[in-house]
Amino acid sequence: MKYRVAIIGGGPAGYTAAETAGKHGLSVVLFEKQSLGGVCLNEGCIPTKTLLYSAKTYDSARHASKYAVGVPEVSFDLPKIIARKQKVVRKLVLGVKGKLAACGVTVVNGEAFVVDRNHVRCGDEVYECDNLLLCTGSETFIPPIPGTDTVAYWTHRDALDSKELPVSLAVIGGGVIGMEFASFFNSLGVRVTVIEMLDEILGGMDRELSALLRAEYAKRGIGFMLGTKVVSLAGSVSEEGKEQVQVNYENAGGAGSVVAERLLMSVGRRPVTKGYGLENLSLEMTERGNIRVDERMQTSAPGVYACGDSTGFSLLAHTAVREAEVAVHAILGETDTMSYKAIPGVVYTNPEIAGVGDTEEALQRKGILYRTVKLPMAYSGRFVAENEGVNGVCKLLFAEDGTVLGAHVLGNPASEIITLAGMAIELGLTASEWKKIVFPHPTVGEIFREAL
Repeated sequence: MKYRVAIIGGGPAGYTAAETAGKHGLSVVLFEKQSLGGVCLNEGCIPTKTLLYSAKTYDSARHASKYAVGVPEVSFDLPKIIARKQKVVRKLVLGVKGKLAACGVTVVNGEAFVVDRNHVRCGDEVYECDNLLLCTGSETFIPPIPGTDTVAYWTHRDALDSKELPVSLAVIGGGVIGMEFASFFNSLGVRVTVIEMLDEILGGMDRELSALLRAEYAKRGIGFMLGTKVVSLAGSVSEEGKEQVQVNYENAGGAGSVVAERLLMSVGRRPVTKGYGLENLSLEMTERGNIRVDERMQTSAPGVYACGDSTGFSLLAHTAVREAEVAVHAILGETDTMSYKAIPGVVYTNPEIAGVGDTEEALQRKGILYRTVKLPMAYSGRFVAENEGVNGVCKLLFAEDGTVLGAHVLGNPASEIITLAGMAIELGLTASEWKKIVFPHPTVGEIFREAL
């Protein structure tokens, strides 16, 4: 059978593209070799946030006395937390399946292989298409550290499914994934050490706010080793006879080692561009080996589009969703282009940290003059009412003409309010124009109006 659109990959980019195309009456076939929803839904964004919410609820109960509420005995059940995570994932996967079915999308479970830009093989069948969308996602990157093949370590997938807590956990990588897992296990009483090669955690986020978040978690007992390179790994046995991992490192202070019961590898992810026959398309690639696309997500091959992590622009689900919409609109002949100037970044620790637009560091590298306005989150009455004894910061960056260039927030619920700033940046609003918007009172989002 011939389809107007064939999509490889059922993650946020793939299922969004399929749903959008289906709603517009296009015939669509979607290939997914594992589970619909991709990494984000099955082993990334959603399951981690489900675990983190349980940890946040536990934290809140432990400190309920701050709000004049008595909770005499607080405990958690890790196997039940994991079971709830799995229930949430199953429910949402079924939701994606239902939406695709309602849009008339044909879903094929299996590994797709590109024969050419108009033909995809899956199993013994060959499917013909007018347009091909590559939404092949990304995979966990395991660095070539000596000794990696001799020790047992966790990836994010293993950490999500563990029903037993280790006494101690070493996390290699202080990025978003590493910090979210560090937050989760720290809340449940695990002794956590984060080892980061750079001189600050959360590279790409606002440096000042990242340092404040690190200081907060240091007070909670997480150990941070910045500017530290892991040089080798080795197995060891504790006095109690338990297997451990020894992480050997080097930094400005010399060489040393960290020993932990479990090791989490969280160095990052890399786009998947091999294993699907993409070489048969002779696509133009970027210097970093990602698929090169234009502002309409069109690759160098006519009728072939790439969306999501394979483009390397932003390994974030919400970016992939928007890219997929742009690609389908291009197929439909509609005028639409992809913009990356207001892609929000969020770390779901407790407190959350979020940013959109440029950071101060990025503006300095670009040589762009800017003005900074920084306020304590306590300027928001709603924040004070709901965050007893907790500090936070809101930072806005403006161009010389008053245009909003960036916004960065440390404090709950940063993830929910950052879109307000993202809209202002995407629309090119100045401070005076944004201030004319009426903010509901009392809300934490009013912090932006206070800063304006």
